[in-house]
This record gives sequence, structure tokens and C-alpha cells, in this order.
Amino acid sequence: MEIVGYENVGLSVSIDMIQQFSQTTSSYDELLALFPPIGSRIDAVIEQIHRWHPPVSVRLSIRPGDLESLVRSCDFCGEPIALGPGGDALVLDSRSSDGPGSHTVISHRHCLAERIRPENGGERARAWKIGKMH
Repeated sequence: MEIVGYENVGLSVSIDMIQQFSQTTSSYDELLALFPPIGSRIDAVIEQIHRWHPPVSVRLSIRPGDLESLVRSCDFCGEPIALGPGGDALVLDSRSSDGPGSHTVISHRHCLAERIRPENGGERARAWKIGKMH
């Protein structure tokens, strides 16, 4: 499996198939959407990226619901949050200055802004503006 445009980056790519195996389909087209033929080029959304150890591990989802709106839980409050256009999610990638690896945190804008010290108003304001600069 490869991600078009990232063939030589050194990624380990997988598709989460657990939910596909637990579903029934009502049409052949729906079956092909859940289990595309080998060698097909398909649309997918990135569900997770892990950079803890090389190679970078990317988990993709082809579930129809995820293609429309990928919903996860906020890592601060636990409530659902939509990633992607129209969603209020921030995806925070934290990295160390002294070594490899990273960690991803998904947050509502307000959950992040509320956790930034009030005297750091500039960073609080930026939390509300990230991704809304256009």
C-alpha cells in the first residue's frame, strides 16, 4: 500500500479493517466501497499518525462515515469532536527538542484556550484562530 505523492517518504501504511468485517452490505457497490479490489486507487482519510519510532506509521480509514466526517474524542474533555472542514478540532503534535518521537493530542479550540494561562492572552487568541486565517 502507498500514499500517492508520498511513495519515497518511508511510511508504514495500514487500513483499519475491524469495522469493515463487522458490517453487512446491501449492495455490490457498498461491498466494493468497504473491500476495494487489490490494486485499486481509493480515497481515504488519515486516522492516526505515529512518529514515535521510524518508519512513520500512518493508519487510514475508508469507512464511509469517516470519509464524510471523522469524529474522535477530545483528549481534554472526552466529548466528540469533528476533524476536518467545519469541525472545531485542533490536532496538536508535540515533539521533544532533545530526541525523536512525537505525540498527537486532539482538542476542541475552547478546551485548549481554557488551559492556556490567562496572562498569556496572545497564545489564547492564537488557539481560537489556528486554521481560520483565510
